[in-house]
Amino acid sequence: MEIFLTYLGIALCVALSGIGSAYGVTICGNAAVGAFKKNPTASGSYMGLAALPSSQGLYGFVGYFMLQGHATPTVDMVTACAVFGVGLACGLVCLFSALRQAKVCANGISAIGGGHNAFGTTMVLAVFPELYAILGLLVLILTSTSL
Repeated sequence: MEIFLTYLGIALCVALSGIGSAYGVTICGNAAVGAFKKNPTASGSYMGLAALPSSQGLYGFVGYFMLQGHATPTVDMVTACAVFGVGLACGLVCLFSALRQAKVCANGISAIGGGHNAFGTTMVLAVFPELYAILGLLVLILTSTSL
């Protein structure tokens, strides 16, 4: 049971953060396609902003490497519960962070497509949801190293 709980926590961390990034990048990609029709000269800005929500998936991947060392046949229930809890928490934070960051970026892409100089402002505003994904990963790292 303990090993199952440990692997489930690791899997949720990777899967939820990856799902968030996949959806987030798709939201931004859809906005970029629409904006490209209006202003094809700003495609570099569109791609830069569209890539931002992909970082949360990478945080889940880092979480895998931090937690996988605890997935041993001799793992105790306290460690298994900690890995499950922190994996779920990090995965959920990354999922929602990626989705909310994508909405900020999609709005920026739309503004740039409309001829506004919004790249820098959008980048700054997109950092705020990202901060919570970084904090989720930091909690995972600190928890993993203290087990």
